[in-house]
Amino acid sequence: MSPSFSSRMHHGLLASTALLLAPLGCATSSHAGAARDEAALRTDEPPRVKPKWGLVIHGGAGVISRENLTPEREAAMRAALTQALQAGHAVLAKGGRSMDAVTAAIRVMEDSPYFNAGKGAVFNHDGVNELDAAVMDGKTRMAGAVAGVHHIQNPIDLARLVMEKSPHVMMVGDGAEAFAQSQGMPLVDAKYFYTEERWQGLQRALEQEKAKGAPPAEQGQPSTQGLSPAQPSAPGQPPAQGASPATPGQPLTPAQPPASAPQPGQPATPAQPSSPAQLPTQCATPATPSQPQPGSSLTPGVDPITGDHKFGTVGAVALDMEGNLAAGTSTGGMTNKRFGRVGDAPIIGAGTYADERCAVSATGHGEFFIRYTVARDICARVEYQDLPLPEAASYVVNDVLVKAGGEGGVIAMDRQGHVAMPFNSSGMYRGYISEDGTPTVAIFQQP
Repeated sequence: MSPSFSSRMHHGLLASTALLLAPLGCATSSHAGAARDEAALRTDEPPRVKPKWGLVIHGGAGVISRENLTPEREAAMRAALTQALQAGHAVLAKGGRSMDAVTAAIRVMEDSPYFNAGKGAVFNHDGVNELDAAVMDGKTRMAGAVAGVHHIQNPIDLARLVMEKSPHVMMVGDGAEAFAQSQGMPLVDAKYFYTEERWQGLQRALEQEKAKGAPPAEQGQPSTQGLSPAQPSAPGQPPAQGASPATPGQPLTPAQPPASAPQPGQPATPAQPSSPAQLPTQCATPATPSQPQPGSSLTPGVDPITGDHKFGTVGAVALDMEGNLAAGTSTGGMTNKRFGRVGDAPIIGAGTYADERCAVSATGHGEFFIRYTVARDICARVEYQDLPLPEAASYVVNDVLVKAGGEGGVIAMDRQGHVAMPFNSSGMYRGYISEDGTPTVAIFQQP
């Protein structure tokens, strides 16, 4: 190994995680417990006992600063990550399949408003939630993915249906939702996905767009995506929360803002946070500069609510008692995205990949992860170069992506139970759990 490569690997291990699953501390909302978990996921020393199975998750990466994360918000997100780990562990502990553990963990994060997937999905330019997800089974190389769906409560489950109940790998938009109905999966009213934080995030993004003079998409006209076009809400009335599922085949009403909010495509004066969970708006500087996409007013991954540079995605990889691997990823994409943009999460080999040796779920600036087929590249280095998983993952994230200008991270496991969690930004929501059932979660780069 060359000195320069060795230096890169040393840097990558210090800025990420390379370990075997083992009991390294309890997830807790206390300061001391959180600090212990952060330190545990920074260690370069492998634990004494290598497990036979385990689960690793992520909830997004980017410039995630302590200054912009209130103690209450941090505790809530750590609790959600812990719940996801425990859901996956419950499956594995009973001898369940790695795929079942992956979907169980991701479903918890999709149901949480704190993560940009499912319930917490961001709004696109037209005020619509567009959801993407993918799964892959390492033993069979079977895979399923969906993109641009609007009425699926848990997109990860629909991705799995595509894998198991169709001859295809990917379905998109209305076709994917029609397939969901044909399989007995209920559709939910798009109002289910409305959260005030995400809506205000869109308003800030539109205001930034207006200030920079970016031309509105489609002359500011809202799209007619979903099963029915968006309709104005009653004057002064916000969207109904937790709308009940619609009868299959019946039109659904997309999520709508309060009447006081601008119509899609029309910028508005930024609204002030309306709940204690709202975060400060101080901007953090990205660790790895990324350039806005043509026609976008936002730096990719910048959360217009918090000012943090964060790529909202959730994912999980698991190794079961039989030695089989699986991976899954789910996302709501980027705030104010346009023209049906799809990132890396549902792209097999880019944001999601699993084979018999290696499983990866990614989070980051999707365009770079697609161009460099990040998930598959990591596993290919394990397969063809016989590199240890931590080395392969760290090289791709901290060398290949950094040189290209791509920001983000991955979680990965191999069939021996080795784990890697490299990221080239200042933080990544992440956690793992092994046979003993002790969940460990971390957020920041430094303890």
